[in-house]
Amino acid sequence: MSRPAFVLIGADKGGVGKTTVTRTFVDYLAKNGLSVRAFDTEWPRGALKRFYPQLTDVVDVTQVHNQIKIFDEGERPSNEVTVIDVRAGLLSKMLETLQDVGFLEFANRGHFNLVVLHILGPTIGSLDEISDTGKALGNVNYILVKNFINDTKFFEWQPETYSRYFSALNGAKEIVIPKLNELACENVELAHVPYSQFIADRTADGEAADYSFVLRGYVRHWLTQVWSEYDRLHLADSLGLAAIRAAREEPQRRVEARR
Repeated sequence: MSRPAFVLIGADKGGVGKTTVTRTFVDYLAKNGLSVRAFDTEWPRGALKRFYPQLTDVVDVTQVHNQIKIFDEGERPSNEVTVIDVRAGLLSKMLETLQDVGFLEFANRGHFNLVVLHILGPTIGSLDEISDTGKALGNVNYILVKNFINDTKFFEWQPETYSRYFSALNGAKEIVIPKLNELACENVELAHVPYSQFIADRTADGEAADYSFVLRGYVRHWLTQVWSEYDRLHLADSLGLAAIRAAREEPQRRVEARR
């Protein structure tokens, strides 16, 4: 059985497109055969639940009973990943809490698979965020995400400053989320379906839809680019897919070894 797997997606600044990234990641996990339980911490209304109503609980993560609900291991399938869409302004506080209760220590020891996707903003404030967050995470899989949702320009005013912050982090990685065509993005929002479901031309109920072929093409091309970034860092394997594959292949290996 693989280890419990968790993904935190957030930022300390608002308006950086964290839920957009979360939606692409939930679809990515499903494509790789990993099931998802998701938590949206934008209490009491969470945008993620509009797109994944069956998978998502909206919770106030500042409440201890909800922290227990999310992070206690419990009895869950070995191919399930817990994805937490962290409310704007709450990422650092949430990581402090996980450090206080020992969760980060256990993750660093290998008891959990943990990935943190930190969505960057274009200001010096984001540089301060990654400095503080990186220190707390230790050897956890920490990924900085440049999300070009609004044609954002990242640190072009002083790239050497950005390089200095980045190089100080222990093993942090970086990915880029390209911009999705505005009209295509708007139509997915109006459809209230996951990106993969929009591409498949299906409604929220799974019925045949009539979405634009051209707009579906834009979304398909964009999502393929996003997923290639996740694949480049082997994120599905980091969250337990490699262990699941190995477990599935083990009986066959034993049979072959007896021959």
